[in-house]
Amino acid sequence: MPPFWQTKSLAELSPQEWESLCDGCGRCCLHKLEDEDTGELFHTRVACRLLDTHSCRCTRYANRRRWVPDCVRLTPADVPRFRWLPETCAYRRLAEGRPLPEWHPLLTGDRESVHAAAASARGWCISERDGVDLHVHIIGR
Repeated sequence: MPPFWQTKSLAELSPQEWESLCDGCGRCCLHKLEDEDTGELFHTRVACRLLDTHSCRCTRYANRRRWVPDCVRLTPADVPRFRWLPETCAYRRLAEGRPLPEWHPLLTGDRESVHAAAASARGWCISERDGVDLHVHIIGR
């Protein structure tokens, strides 16, 4: 029998299935800057203060919006319009009709596979708790 992500749309997933699609890369928790005039988006290596920069997991996931009110809650309807999701993001890939990357934890059975594949923010992101200027840490588009 094919795995759930091959037989269901994002909107059909149970909450547990939805959460399991997250590969734990932490890249969605990195701050982005948008040029107000052009709409151009700039990614930074600066992580939300709640992100554990080693595990790339939110330290307060269940109550994150209490601590960070503007934290984005991703839903199936949001995926197509959130152009800032990484190319490797399972939500984005499935919405675009592409398969999960070969290193995805659902395929490998190993939560560390995202880090071993160098697809996560581990090792190169810094926390906003360090009081950094986002503009100095722009990494690209």
